[in-house]
Amino acid sequence: MAYSCSPRAARRAARTARLLCRAEQETSTVTTTTATEAANTSNGNGNGNGAAEKASRGAGAFPSELLSAEELPYVAPDDSAKFWTGFKLGFALPWRRFKKDSVLAFKLEGDISDQERTFFDSGTSLPALCQALRKAALDPRIQGVAIEIAPLAIGWGKVQEIKRHIDYFRASGKYCVAYMKQAGEKEYYLATACSEMYAPPSAYLSLRGFVTGGTFLRGVLDKVGVEPQVKRIGAYKSAGDQLLRRTMASEQREQLGAIQADVVEEFLRQVSTALGKSRQEVVEFVEAGVYDTAAFKAGGWLTDLWYEDQLINELKMRTTGLRPVEGESERDKEKREKELAKPLRRVGLRKYSSVSPTAFPTLGTAGGKKRIVVLRTSGAIVGKASSGSVITPDGVIPKLRALAKDKSVAAVVLRVDSPGGDALAADLMWREIRQLDAVKPVIASMADVAASGGYYMGMAARAIVAEPLTITGSIGVVTGKFNLSELYAKIGYNKELISWGRFAELLADNRSFSKEEAELFDASAQHAYESFRNKAASSRDMDVEDMQAVAQGRVWSGNAAIKVKLVDALGGVNRAIAMARHAAGIPAEEPVTVVELGKVRPSPTALIGGGAMAGALMLTSLLRGQSPADALASAAGASAALGMGMGSLSAGAAVGNADAAAAAAAAAPVVAAVAREAAALAAVLQPGRAAYLLTDVDALSVAAGSSSLGGVMGASSLGGSSSAGSSSSGEFLEEGGSEGLLPWW
Repeated sequence: MAYSCSPRAARRAARTARLLCRAEQETSTVTTTTATEAANTSNGNGNGNGAAEKASRGAGAFPSELLSAEELPYVAPDDSAKFWTGFKLGFALPWRRFKKDSVLAFKLEGDISDQERTFFDSGTSLPALCQALRKAALDPRIQGVAIEIAPLAIGWGKVQEIKRHIDYFRASGKYCVAYMKQAGEKEYYLATACSEMYAPPSAYLSLRGFVTGGTFLRGVLDKVGVEPQVKRIGAYKSAGDQLLRRTMASEQREQLGAIQADVVEEFLRQVSTALGKSRQEVVEFVEAGVYDTAAFKAGGWLTDLWYEDQLINELKMRTTGLRPVEGESERDKEKREKELAKPLRRVGLRKYSSVSPTAFPTLGTAGGKKRIVVLRTSGAIVGKASSGSVITPDGVIPKLRALAKDKSVAAVVLRVDSPGGDALAADLMWREIRQLDAVKPVIASMADVAASGGYYMGMAARAIVAEPLTITGSIGVVTGKFNLSELYAKIGYNKELISWGRFAELLADNRSFSKEEAELFDASAQHAYESFRNKAASSRDMDVEDMQAVAQGRVWSGNAAIKVKLVDALGGVNRAIAMARHAAGIPAEEPVTVVELGKVRPSPTALIGGGAMAGALMLTSLLRGQSPADALASAAGASAALGMGMGSLSAGAAVGNADAAAAAAAAAPVVAAVAREAAALAAVLQPGRAAYLLTDVDALSVAAGSSSLGGVMGASSLGGSSSAGSSSSGEFLEEGGSEGLLPWW
């Protein structure tokens, strides 16, 4: 039976047929590529591709000037760009407006996420911070930037990224002020990037050097009757040492010493360059153990010693242009003092983040038809999602497949901030990253740490970019089980198993390995290591023997990794974006749109600052018959322990009496350290499953020598803050409003 249709319907049917035909062709092409790659990877050694593909991967695929040029050069806007900026800002939405000659003021403290945060999460994120500094450099309304730098809980990779964007802002000719109440080497390093550094006279500034260490749990395990039967492949694989040893191995000492030397060298270089001092002068100042802030000022290590209100007054005079002048009349003086009594013209980071980057054409990150997507992944690699920041195949693979299908996406920058984790999960994501790179270029960018499983993900990309102090490498395997027979005997617990199969009880936790089981376990671990090593060799276009020399679980700084061909370029996200643009064939003058993908998933308790937990514990204590005072003390003790990193460990101890809660809080630093180590291993080291995991040498291992010491009056430890980057007592340089703190009655 024939049906008639309108011309419009006929055209629509023809267009649909053409799209279906094109889709079939694309599917056929992708299927052919997949089949070819599957054949090449069937031996477990990665892609056995020819010379053509080798030429398109690694540092050799990019011009040398692209890899060595200044990563983030400041380009002053021309007249047309200034006109467009003024036009866009003039019609900005009301909540994006603020007064001209304002100061962008914010506080850097605790953890700074490498992923963007959600609207309801008040913490600081690296993408928002870096973009704000770039916009502020071009924004005619911003006169300068003021940053309070408090103890940081981030690695040196993020610190270098932030410093690079402060340098960009300063290149615009605007001032950048750093203010420190408590700081160690890492905070001081970042502050030297600013044009001015201030601190109150009573500030706790401690520059005493660097300490790098390892932690070992074997003594703890022996005391509770737990025998770790762990197999680690790689002489430098420290995750196994934590469980098996009581002291540090010589290989561990070697790699830790090399990483610390790189950090020390960068610290000395930056401080001496920024302050106009010699390297020897910096060394002597650190060796002197100076604690008096007056000595910091006298030696030129600080601009001045000011309290916050004094800094506010100075910034008010800058933003208003009103300063005392000799011979001014009483009327002019009264007028000036009245104007200076008004609140400082400031804008916070949260509000300024809402300003659209499209108002600044010279940024080159918005307005283009082609898009470069920055896919950010952060956390340990696990098989399934859990609480906290983790990387899972279920979370990453769908995004990779969607990016492969999105024709508006020209290239992808894969941002990795992970110490590794589950081997299977890492391999599944490695495969999908390779699949995406076959369709459009993928460039890996490493943050604080991209080691072991984190490096596994990055090596799938066409090229790898790392910060000079990024922790990477750790190509090794750790796997094992715990023999709990002695623990069971101590507590009177018994377990008996009925099994069928020669190796059915391989992972039984009530006995040790038999000789045959131990041999099988060793062989399986060696197989997992060789698969990782061989894929790394293929991905990096290296012989297996050469890769073996730099693998073995050894970690490297970015500076060292580029020398042994584990990474291709040094820099941050912007370097990776430039390389992605080149790989996609996008001309340098053509605008592109940079899109951020991947956000932090905050837990409900994190959103409300742990108040729900404290409230629940207090209610439980009241129901158990405790007095309101004891119940409040228990809840306070739990909250304190939670802030020190004890997490759920504090919950059981807090529902006792006030003395137990106080004791738990006092023991928190020691107990929490052991609990964190054990939890980090248990999260990914499942019995019998191989793990590509880096522990011990993480982003925070190379810490200031003062990181374990508090101030005289109970200051928290440097680098130990779990804050998300916000101040509990108000924002930096924010003055009290007209409303009082007392009720009106």
